[in-house]
Amino acid sequence: MSAEEPGIAAIVTDAGFAPDDWIGPVAEIAPDADPAALAAVLDAPLVRVAFPSFADGRGFTLAADLRRMGYGGRLRAAGHVLADQYAMARRAGFDEVEIAPDLARRQPQAQWLARADWQRGDYRARLGGRLPSFPAVPDPVTKARV
Repeated sequence: MSAEEPGIAAIVTDAGFAPDDWIGPVAEIAPDADPAALAAVLDAPLVRVAFPSFADGRGFTLAADLRRMGYGGRLRAAGHVLADQYAMARRAGFDEVEIAPDLARRQPQAQWLARADWQRGDYRARLGGRLPSFPAVPDPVTKARV
């Protein structure tokens, strides 16, 4: 997909830019949505979470909440998400990011693909599913090792 096409939003995935191929129903969630209301969209095939500003991270929390609640459909971040935030979006549970054509021109596909290996830098992956073990340290009062 060319980001030069006027008025055509780009869908960003780990494979790069693509046109929006979705033709089914879409459940829209605002960033200020009540978390208790998320249960109403668990059966939706596509949930689109709005990002009105790149500095508004509430959508990441909503995505993680939806995944923890068992949502297994397609989850899309839509709006002002930057290439630098792509790894965070994927870790939060988003499958894709929808960006406006002007953002796609300013941050071309190569910038998004540079972040497509989002699992590599995740500290949880380095832990291998284990909690870190910390050496016992003496309690300053009792001198016992805790």
